[in-house]
Amino acid sequence: MMPTLLSQPAPLSSASSAIPRVDSALRLSLHPGLNRRAAADGTWWPRSHDATTELPGLIAAVDRLLDRVTLRVGLHRHTWQNIPRRIPARGRLVRVAWFRHTDPRMITLIFATGEPVVLLTFPPGTAEARSSIGRPTAPA
Repeated sequence: MMPTLLSQPAPLSSASSAIPRVDSALRLSLHPGLNRRAAADGTWWPRSHDATTELPGLIAAVDRLLDRVTLRVGLHRHTWQNIPRRIPARGRLVRVAWFRHTDPRMITLIFATGEPVVLLTFPPGTAEARSSIGRPTAPA
């Protein structure tokens, strides 16, 4: 039986390209086109497990790279420390939800429009490997 799409994913922007969107200062990589068949839409190497410190920069970078507005962030409760209920980001408060029964390596960002973005996170201190095009890849 063939699965049926109930809704079409919203296009990222007219500037969508085959080159991954990378924010090297934040150590973030978003896959081009945000393939809905993939388990994750990108990767992120946070510098600590402190949600209060790490999330504002992540939210700002994802909002800027995707030209969207993040409304909520979902993360695993036991992976992160100092998890606030709301976090300031780009002049607004973003709700933070935590769960015990999700993959501890994943963070989900939910937007006002379009499909959510799921990021695979690597533990702080994990070195970032780079491919020849400058795209972060899984640590060696």
